[in-house]
Amino acid sequence: MSNVESVKVVHQLMDQFSQADNQLTVGGFKLNQIGALLGKTVFYAYDRAVISAQVQRFRELIPKRIKLHYAIKANPYWPVIQHLRGLVDGFDVASQKEMLLALQAGMPVADISFAGPGKTDTELLSAISAGVTLNVESATELKRIEQIGQQVQAVPQVALRINPAFELKASGMKMAGGAKPFGIDEEQAFELLANIGSMAVKLRGFHIFCGSQNLKPEALIEAHQHTFALAAKLVAACPYRPDLINLGGGFGIPYFAGEKRLDLTPVGQSLQTLLAQYDSELADIELVIELGRYLVAEAGVYACQVVDKKISRGTTYLVCNGGLHHHLANSGNFGQVIRKNYPVAIGNLLTAEQTEQVTIVGPLCTPLDILADKVTLPLAEVGDWVVVYQSGAYGPTASPQDFLGHPAVAEILL
Repeated sequence: MSNVESVKVVHQLMDQFSQADNQLTVGGFKLNQIGALLGKTVFYAYDRAVISAQVQRFRELIPKRIKLHYAIKANPYWPVIQHLRGLVDGFDVASQKEMLLALQAGMPVADISFAGPGKTDTELLSAISAGVTLNVESATELKRIEQIGQQVQAVPQVALRINPAFELKASGMKMAGGAKPFGIDEEQAFELLANIGSMAVKLRGFHIFCGSQNLKPEALIEAHQHTFALAAKLVAACPYRPDLINLGGGFGIPYFAGEKRLDLTPVGQSLQTLLAQYDSELADIELVIELGRYLVAEAGVYACQVVDKKISRGTTYLVCNGGLHHHLANSGNFGQVIRKNYPVAIGNLLTAEQTEQVTIVGPLCTPLDILADKVTLPLAEVGDWVVVYQSGAYGPTASPQDFLGHPAVAEILL
């Protein structure tokens, strides 16, 4: 990313936040105030109004027939979960711990789904006891679920997670098409459906999840067309009428130069057409879109302070008290093939006449600890705030916070 591009991206992405006295504000609080509230100068701050606005955007542009579930793995911070409890129709979880959070937030068990390969017997027993829907990842897992249910005299609620033959094109992470550890291959699913009627489980439906972080409406539209067609075939092969189809998610948010926010208008229009086209096949079946990053990523910033400034052979470094141990994704070590900068700013100098090119690094003894590489920003000094935008998803819990023993990062929802 060039210097001009990095500045341009920052200005594009500042519009979800306000500022006061040339300083970024989150939820009406300036960075200095948030630091004082927390007693820390390294933190994630999330704006509840931005989360609410993102949910509202979905509600306005996606057909009302389709329900919205939040994937807790994107941000399991308890106040965020509590806030979203009142905004979404269900939660998707990927561990026993996340399931307990969903239950304690008051989400009805019928609206909680449990996904992920490699579930342990302890996790399966916990989910069966709770009554949540288990997204089954393999024929072996389905048999284990049935056996555990029989041992505790309970009927497990299950949905078959399908690995379809198609993929979500241009997605950040492809989770379908070809050989995958996720889900049951489409062709194997029909074999399972031929026998599932005699098993001691309740088949609620299907989970068809193809990929994540997609900004191209045309790719999502094509995937939805394939998903509806496959869903209709699966429903027809069921021994009894299922009541749930998770259509997946994949809605992305912009991080880098040249990326634009996803236009949901054509996606919603296409979904409306598909609902009409498959009205008879999918009538009375609950349809769900499951989103994580899309709902929370733009609502969060990661903030830390400059603790040192140095010049080494022509490169100016801002050394901060935060880094990859708090924000692994921003360092480029969470799925990026070639490292690119997230949008960054000097949070208490949003506009300034003097600028300079800097590389921003953290306190860890590794060259991987990079917050931003060769970006042009306002002239910063020790004590100024470095802010990383688009940081509301896959932050603290996706980062190695114990690495090298530095202090943990704080979080706050405002």
